[in-house]
Amino acid sequence: MRYAVLGDIHANLTALEAVLEAIDRVDVDAVLSVGDVVGYGAKPKEVVGLLREIGAEVVKGNHDAAVVGELDTRLFNPLAKDAAEWTRKSLGRDDRSWLRKLPLVKELEHCSLAHGTFAHPERFAYVQTTEDADPSLDSMGSSVCFVGHTHVPVAIMRLKDTPRTGYTVAQQVDLSEADRALINVGSVGQPRDEDHRAAWALFDTEAETYELFRVDYDVDREAALIREAGLPSMLADRLFLGV
Repeated sequence: MRYAVLGDIHANLTALEAVLEAIDRVDVDAVLSVGDVVGYGAKPKEVVGLLREIGAEVVKGNHDAAVVGELDTRLFNPLAKDAAEWTRKSLGRDDRSWLRKLPLVKELEHCSLAHGTFAHPERFAYVQTTEDADPSLDSMGSSVCFVGHTHVPVAIMRLKDTPRTGYTVAQQVDLSEADRALINVGSVGQPRDEDHRAAWALFDTEAETYELFRVDYDVDREAALIREAGLPSMLADRLFLGV
């Protein structure tokens, strides 16, 4: 099986469309999303509609939860709070219902999905160190779990011949020697690794490989949509910087 894995789309329709065009050229069996499909960006309804149209397997992110009233926006920074409240008003009842029904974790045949951590998905905690990853690596139901939330791509792994947890930021990773791997696929709609291009990953179960791709998209267009929607201008400005 070949899976395309998407992280943190954040209602960036322009980036999502560019990524899906790239995916169409490489022949995948399914599209997976690790959540935060809305929030920050100006086209939440269109992004939700597109994911539903292609039959993507999706888990719930903290911004998705906030938009449907399952997470208190007082816990958000002001930009995120404003965007969540704007998004809530912009989505129809059917779209909000779809977001509400998203699970926090998905167990698929070849991998698992969560937004922040597999161990405690309801906490929406960040995995920023190998120690942060250990509880998820201990409890994962699959040998590979894909996550997002930090918007920074990294593969955190335990090899079969050692209990030590290590990591790599390489764009191509051989998973054949990994006993467990927790992989952050970065962000489609709002990268934060100082690369403004949209990120997505290809997981090939037969080759036992993971590869990260970057796709150029029309950032000017997306930034204009954010400003025209009346969202905070910083949400547009940061797209150019990848932060």
